[in-house]
Amino acid sequence: MFLGLVLAIAAGYYTTRHFVINTDINTLISANLDWRQRDQQFDKAFDRDRTILAVVDAPTPEQTSAAAAALEQKLKGDKTNFQSLQPLGSGEFFDKNGLLFLPTEEVGKVTGQFGAAAPLIEIMAGDPSIRGLTGALETGLAGVKRGEVKLDNTARPFNMISQTVEDVLNKGNPSFSWRELTSDTPLTDADRRAFIEFKPVLDYNSLEPGKEATDAIRSAATELDFPGKYQARVRLTGPVPIANEEYATVQDGAIVNGIGTVLVVLLILWMALHSTKIIFAVFVNLFIGLSLTTAAGLLMVGSFNLLSVAFAVLFVGLGVDFGIQFSVRYRSERFKNDNLILALEEAARRSAVPLSLAAMATAAGFLCFMPTDYKGISELGEIAGAGMLIAFTSSITVLPAMLKLLNPPGEKEPVGYAFLAPLDHFLEKHRIPIIVGTLLVAVAGMPLLYFMKFDFNPMNLRNPKAESIATFLDLRKDPNTGANAIDVMTNSETDAKAIEAKLEKLPEVLRVMSLDSFVPQDQAPKLKLIAQAAKVLGPALNPDSIDAPPSDQENVDSLKSTVENLRKTAGDGKGPGATASRRLADALAKLAASDEATRNKAQAVFITPLKVVLEQLKTSLQAQPVSLQTLPPDLVSGWKAKDGLMRVEALPRGDPNDNDNLRNFAAAVLAAEPTAIGGPVSILKSGDTVVKAFVHAGIYALLVISVLLWITLRRITDVLLTLVPLLVAGAVTLEICVLIKLPLNFANIVAMPLLLGVGVAFKIYYVTAWRSGRTNLLQTSLTRAIFFSALTTATAFGSLWLSSHPGTSSMGKLLALSLVTTLAAVLLFQPALMGKPRDIGE
Repeated sequence: MFLGLVLAIAAGYYTTRHFVINTDINTLISANLDWRQRDQQFDKAFDRDRTILAVVDAPTPEQTSAAAAALEQKLKGDKTNFQSLQPLGSGEFFDKNGLLFLPTEEVGKVTGQFGAAAPLIEIMAGDPSIRGLTGALETGLAGVKRGEVKLDNTARPFNMISQTVEDVLNKGNPSFSWRELTSDTPLTDADRRAFIEFKPVLDYNSLEPGKEATDAIRSAATELDFPGKYQARVRLTGPVPIANEEYATVQDGAIVNGIGTVLVVLLILWMALHSTKIIFAVFVNLFIGLSLTTAAGLLMVGSFNLLSVAFAVLFVGLGVDFGIQFSVRYRSERFKNDNLILALEEAARRSAVPLSLAAMATAAGFLCFMPTDYKGISELGEIAGAGMLIAFTSSITVLPAMLKLLNPPGEKEPVGYAFLAPLDHFLEKHRIPIIVGTLLVAVAGMPLLYFMKFDFNPMNLRNPKAESIATFLDLRKDPNTGANAIDVMTNSETDAKAIEAKLEKLPEVLRVMSLDSFVPQDQAPKLKLIAQAAKVLGPALNPDSIDAPPSDQENVDSLKSTVENLRKTAGDGKGPGATASRRLADALAKLAASDEATRNKAQAVFITPLKVVLEQLKTSLQAQPVSLQTLPPDLVSGWKAKDGLMRVEALPRGDPNDNDNLRNFAAAVLAAEPTAIGGPVSILKSGDTVVKAFVHAGIYALLVISVLLWITLRRITDVLLTLVPLLVAGAVTLEICVLIKLPLNFANIVAMPLLLGVGVAFKIYYVTAWRSGRTNLLQTSLTRAIFFSALTTATAFGSLWLSSHPGTSSMGKLLALSLVTTLAAVLLFQPALMGKPRDIGE
């Protein structure tokens, strides 16, 4: 025992010095696979998997632009938290050349509208005040009187202005958009949204590698008073925030759940062992084994990943089984012979074969995952397999030593379950119907497995309430955001054009983009139209002088004058234009009658976005010829790496939330371009890799366990008596999953090796006891040990069900289900399957 404690302390010291969790989810799949190598090549070239996407939203495009520009300016010099930052789809290049990306006809229409609006723009640019706004309004009314504009055509803009003024008067939180006022179609969410891509400085030794960077963005938005000054918000998504919140969600409630689980396990151990000394010995033995396994794991793999770190939960859930089995056997022997040493020796003798066989079989089940390409589970199998051997070794060395040292009192009554005698007799008397009925139920349910689904979308395993996930799901509704893009890489511009042409023909593809997409077509006629508009609009946007700000009384006078003109223009008309004119007149009259502070607020609501729009308009008239050589370096680097590697991007058509649609999209693109990579391809390929890993590992595990059982039991029938209930439990578990609509996924599929490990251990205990000639197994101490061992395991893993993390919760559900079916197979099916022992023993 002393040696075990010394080793545990040394292991604990080693762990504190070397404990590392690699939170990079990209390392969970083997880097040796061809598609993962392309992923790594893409990531090295374009660094897209280590980014933060800041999404700025506001009620109007003008407020969004102003807020995004302020955030960019504030964080541009922060080299502590960011390697770089870049606005996406905006910035100087797009502000200046945006019109060139419209069809030529659309450019002509827009520039024509610029020319028609020149008189109004000149008035507002020269007098940015309520007086200037009412002057522009008066000019519009004059056009109505001359018949140049129909009154009904003013209904929409007049109502928009009226609503804004009414919001000001009602002490609301008004906003106004000149872009919306002049737009022929309603603005979309995309029009009110801006993106800034950050490349943060990451610390992978932290559970949340990008936390410092995300905190810096949120702090900057707070300091800039996003809600008050811009009515804006910033939401963070992208690989880094999603990973951060993934870890935070997993940790959420983990301490409370952990404490609760320990307390429940202690209660179960008390019910099983009825001795504080034995419980103390089991717990100390458990944590000695956990300390040694943790150190061994770090020695073997260097650092834990997000799946292999679950070895601790697996160790507690499975490792405690060996301690309970030995302790319950010791209690049974202590009742027969109230001599501590003799009871320990007899318990060791009777436990030697079943415990060692269960440990080797469980370890083999885990170790069979090592050769697979699912690195996360491969390393988990390696660590957990070693942990099972450590747990077994400590349970037959440290635990007996501690029991000898603590010398718990003798037992006053039998440890078994005498009250289960009727069930024992029932199973023996009706064993044939029970066997046939159970097998028929399992076989009858086999067609259900055809409908077994594997959810390949990792987003469904994440908390939809987390900001990064909610934002991603929101953006994914718009296919133009590129949330589900697939990329093809090439080093040739000719090949890039050929790839683009090939992908554009696919019905599953909505749009294809490459670096060439940022060189507009038909630039000459568009530039000519823009130049003509600049000649007309330039003087209006750049007045020779700006009028002095009016006094409040001048603003009041201008408002009253406009009110009178609006009412005259409306007259007694009943049309929408006349109604809107009277509504606007009423609103402006109330504004004129209110106080100066209210008028100043109204002026700011209209003038602040006006200045933004006028500046954008001025910039848009400065368009210049665009070529690949004149594209901004930041834009080029996103599509062409320094080594010449280029990417062609394809976006999916159809429902972006439909897994089948994404799989079809990925399959179609891969059929056309087998070297394609990206989210949907990774989902498809990683899903195939995981399923393949578990199929292969399951086959390997069954073969190894079968050989191990044959070496030990030397009878094919006895091997089958161990494996058949295990296979029945596995089949029924999956059948029930279909019935309750619980799909397999990347997280809960971890329950499969657990089902194998727990199931084979429990069944070995019964088979070895049956071979030794023991009868009425349900009444024995063995059933007590198995029952409470399953109960502690269920508690350890079932607590995961309560997690707020969907993936962890689904794992808990499947673990709980698999334990129920395994326990039923052990306690109800296996005794009937075995029947009476060949040789009746003691």
